[in-house]
Amino acid sequence: MPVAIDFFLKYGYSILFLWVLIEQLGVPIPSVPLLLAAGTLTSTHKMNLWLVLLSVLLGSLISDSAWYWMGRKYGGAVVKLLCRLSMESNTCVRRTENFFAKRGPSALVVSKFIPGLGTVAPPIAGQTGMRYRLFALYDTAGILLWAVTFTLGGRFFGDVIKRHPGALEWMGRFGFVLFVLLLLGFFIWRFFRQRAFLRELRMARMEPRELKEMLDRGQPVYIVDLRHPLDYMPDPRTLPGAVLITPDDLVAHCSELPRDRDVVLFCTCPSEATSAKMALAIRKLGVYRVRPLLGGFDEWKRLGYPLVEIEPAATVA
Repeated sequence: MPVAIDFFLKYGYSILFLWVLIEQLGVPIPSVPLLLAAGTLTSTHKMNLWLVLLSVLLGSLISDSAWYWMGRKYGGAVVKLLCRLSMESNTCVRRTENFFAKRGPSALVVSKFIPGLGTVAPPIAGQTGMRYRLFALYDTAGILLWAVTFTLGGRFFGDVIKRHPGALEWMGRFGFVLFVLLLLGFFIWRFFRQRAFLRELRMARMEPRELKEMLDRGQPVYIVDLRHPLDYMPDPRTLPGAVLITPDDLVAHCSELPRDRDVVLFCTCPSEATSAKMALAIRKLGVYRVRPLLGGFDEWKRLGYPLVEIEPAATVA
């Protein structure tokens, strides 16, 4: 028997537990190939389906619970940290917050199927104050649905292989090499995708000092606060004169944005991700004097620049 398969059969349940635990803690190593491999081996009765599911459930539930309590204690700071680790920082924060706000606890059931959301959903649940019992119930359902889907997919593949015994030997010889190549390809694709986004981001960022000087001089500037309502919970303040607009509404009201002054966008995402993405989007719609604020709300606050309480009138529906 090939060494790779022999090793996996000997320590398979421990490998599954640790791999899923590490992935759900935020390290971007995909678990799906392992679930498919384990499912394939269950079809030949070399691994037990229920023990495979139990290993995955325990690994994921432990890490998800840890992030839930971290989110409950530290709020948005934990979400931003996880988004940096997930390599999906360009969309991770905003997408997760919107998805969770629309679906509530049921978001946990499907979040693991959506790249960038599975790891970030637990701290969002903690941040919103969801009871742990409710969180554990929905999270367990989501973990099992995710694990069963891919494990049974691998089992189906294993049933096909059983009809062609030579294919199992071929998989044993080359399966590990294919797994490594797929894993490397995944990291390379994500790396270049992130770099392309960051290149576009650097083109037009505005320094907080520059914006502060513009405000001090009374220079006309249109400031847009793109943060999600969850981000207002720890600090319900914004920049002077800023209007609160969701990204979707910003695009919908793009024709109403001023063309005779700078439009400055800010958020709390890592690398000003939402601001940069929306700046690129509305530039394509004809608003060219638009710039994301370097460091966003957190950098402005860190520098001690003025902030004002958020008022209902500041929100654009």
